[in-house]
Amino acid sequence: MQYEQRKIAVIGGGPAGMMSAIYASLNGASVTLFEKNDRLGKKLAITGKGRCNVTNDCDNGEFLRNVISNPKFLYASINNFSTSDTKEFFENAGVPLKTERGRRVFPVSDKAWDIVNALKKTMLDYGTTVKNEKVTEIVVSDGIATGVKTSRGEYTFDAVICATGGASYTGTGSDGDGFRFAKALGHDITPLVPSLVPLETSENVSEIMGVSLKNVVLKIKNNQNGKIIFEELGEMLFTHFGISGPLTLSASCHMKNMEKGKYSAIIDFKPALDRQTLDTRVLSDFSKSLNKDFQNSLGGLLPSKIIPFMIRKSKIPPDTKVNAITKEQRGALIDTLKSLTLEIKGFRPLNEAIVTQGGIKTNEINPSTMESKKVKGLYFAGEVIDVDAYTGGYNLQIAFSTGALAGTHSAWGE
Repeated sequence: MQYEQRKIAVIGGGPAGMMSAIYASLNGASVTLFEKNDRLGKKLAITGKGRCNVTNDCDNGEFLRNVISNPKFLYASINNFSTSDTKEFFENAGVPLKTERGRRVFPVSDKAWDIVNALKKTMLDYGTTVKNEKVTEIVVSDGIATGVKTSRGEYTFDAVICATGGASYTGTGSDGDGFRFAKALGHDITPLVPSLVPLETSENVSEIMGVSLKNVVLKIKNNQNGKIIFEELGEMLFTHFGISGPLTLSASCHMKNMEKGKYSAIIDFKPALDRQTLDTRVLSDFSKSLNKDFQNSLGGLLPSKIIPFMIRKSKIPPDTKVNAITKEQRGALIDTLKSLTLEIKGFRPLNEAIVTQGGIKTNEINPSTMESKKVKGLYFAGEVIDVDAYTGGYNLQIAFSTGALAGTHSAWGE
């Protein structure tokens, strides 16, 4: 009996789409990838500030512990294509990798385009055809995906993989197409909210815009119940709208049902020092500046640009002579250094988020194959699914793992 090659359509030329195409081709399928942009991997090329944190050098258990939404759904895909497999894939594709703090894996070149080009070259070497056409509809007949309609016509396929991304960074093409396709075919979409996103503060902090903080602790407090929902040591920065940086992005994942005033950010500028030790340090600094104004005595404790802001927060008159500062005022300064509190007004817009939280409900997708439970022959991969993780390479790994699984099983026809 003659083997009939299956024809697979992949919608989306990002990391999940390209990995889907590669694995469908590896498993004997004829693959056509549709990408509406003029080039592949547009969003991937700007990840990690253009460096591309391609994965995390951790085992599967640790990986799943860093997935925020529906980690159990990813058990089969991460066991099928692990972080080690991702590293091996890119090393074999000619992209040397390095591991940095937090086990984050980057290309040695620090160039995200090397990752994009490795995926693209591998995909084309395996015979994928790329069409720069916008898919407008997934064609379904008798409950089976049979093709796609694009801006240029209709194509027939044996299976369709939807890897269109989320709804963040809309300028790169991630404008929610996949959610519309899925909804039209009867899938439920969990609400889309920003994840790994900067935060706006009620207080105007534009005067300290650009101040970068290292080795600080950021806490997020739920003001409605008084609980601390996030606490971590790391880096952050102030912006014209509020706060950003790695700590802020990680914190945003924990903030559910955002509304103004529900959450506060609490910053400890000196987490290595308890209050008593910090008081001793302040007294030591003051002893060297007894005849100076208070505003000129904090250079050893804080970046110069933030000093006027912190002085106002401490409510100590800036022209107070250091030798006139009372114990109570010193306590107010320590309070400010150990627990600067800013009310959170809200998330920055969804199109500024690194990933989209929400998406196609995981109970409507077979986790062992990535095939829709509602439409036979329709597969999903990547951010379009309601799975997301912390910053650190985990979200790209989700794209690679679900893409490899979807590509493999679409080619097998199961």
